[in-house]
This record gives sequence, C-alpha cells and structure tokens, in this order.
Amino acid sequence: MKAIVVAGLALAGLVLAGSANASTELAKKSGCLNCHAVDTKKVGPAFKDIATSHKGKAGADTALVAKLMAGKEHPKVKASEDDAKALVKWILAM
Repeated sequence: MKAIVVAGLALAGLVLAGSANASTELAKKSGCLNCHAVDTKKVGPAFKDIATSHKGKAGADTALVAKLMAGKEHPKVKASEDDAKALVKWILAM
C-alpha cells in the first residue's frame, strides 16, 4: 500500500514539474523572459512579486490578461489570448 502512495506522489511531482517547465518554455517563447524573471526583478517585476501583489484579488487573472492583450501599462504581447491566459494562471499560482 505504501508503494502505491509513494508512486502516486512521485507521479504527481513529475506532472507538476512538467507543467512548470512547459509554462517556463511558453514564457520564453512569448518573450516574457526578456523583461521578467521568476524570482528577481529585471526590467519588469519578478513573476513571484506579481503573484504576491494580486493574491486574493477577484478577477486578477482577467485584468492581467486584458492588460497584456491591450498593451496597457505593459507592452502588447504577441502571444495568443489562450497562451496569455495560461501564462497568467501559471504566474498567479506562484
């Protein structure tokens, strides 16, 4: 029984790591990492700082996607709206 639990936890860890890696690749492909980093401020704030500043705010994801797509207070992104939604979800989960 313990082996099944351990195997399940290991599988969950791999899935989460794969998801984080996929989001990092999407951020890189979309040009986000030119100005942002996960942990440190570059030209723009760190993704973790963005997540902290929006924590608990209703509609934060929708507002951030709209800001990115419209180019308000942030250069307009070249990513699709679906990619922007995925990136915002990833960032806010930090």
